[in-house]
Amino acid sequence: MPVPRRVVLASGLAGLAAAAVPATTATAESDLADMGSPFEHFAQLRRVIIQTDNLIGPRHVLPALQQNLLSLATRRRAARGADAVELLALETRYEELAGWFAQDIGDERAAHGHTAKALDASHITGDTDLTAYILGRKAQLAVDTGHPADALGLASAARRTARPGSRLEVIAVLHEAHAHAVLGEASETHKAYDTALTLLARADSDGVWGSWLDTAYVNTARARSLAALGDYERAAAGFDNAIAMLPPAYRRDRGVYLARAARAHAGAGNNVLAARIGTQAVGIATETGSARIVHQLDRLDQALAPAASENCVAEFRASLDRIVLHPA
Repeated sequence: MPVPRRVVLASGLAGLAAAAVPATTATAESDLADMGSPFEHFAQLRRVIIQTDNLIGPRHVLPALQQNLLSLATRRRAARGADAVELLALETRYEELAGWFAQDIGDERAAHGHTAKALDASHITGDTDLTAYILGRKAQLAVDTGHPADALGLASAARRTARPGSRLEVIAVLHEAHAHAVLGEASETHKAYDTALTLLARADSDGVWGSWLDTAYVNTARARSLAALGDYERAAAGFDNAIAMLPPAYRRDRGVYLARAARAHAGAGNNVLAARIGTQAVGIATETGSARIVHQLDRLDQALAPAASENCVAEFRASLDRIVLHPA
């Protein structure tokens, strides 16, 4: 039975990362005994991994993250008292990040597993901010894996858990808004985005959660929801603005935005422009191994199929063919 191209490709990217994960060695575990204060060491590693992911995507950094997660867990199990609690809080952040990376390479099973572990651990630490954030991540994961109704419930739980007036409350509303869009509920979608902007205007400016959240981010999220609702012209304009404002260091995110913009332009009937933008995204997909980019390119490929004879479209489809794994 033929397998859809996007399924074959996503599993292929996930397999690349899984095959590259090194096993924990006895030497590596024994080296932990010589480490003085491990918390700052692992915290700094996590920051470096996040910065590297922004540049090159998850395919190359997920193995390093998973290796350090194993080492951190080993160290945490050997600790007691306040040290153990502090290390568990950091391990929870590692698990959440591993879930995000796994989702980005298309490994949904690993994404759900890491995110579930992170949620469980957040309850143990008693960090309600972390719990609210991870509930939001579970909502995002649910809608991206085809379960928008589940996402609505998770987003509501995230908002109830978040401190009123915090940016975590805004994040929860954004997840709720996109779930409504995927369900085709336009009025609820726009109402939720308006609520998010109102909450953001009076939200706390301090804290580690949602420090990146601003009006431009909300507008970019709205563009994605507009595309889900079929409002492709406004969605394309929103993505074009986001791409123009994105810092060069966010290479993988640029690929995601390019692919989404291309799909929106195709939906609006601008096939030549869509193909040109899509070809740019193919290059970044090759570099990063991001399944989020590839999934959008697969949808773009299907949308442009009726215009396959046009030169730019043919060039895009040829470039995509060079990186996909075709079913037998």
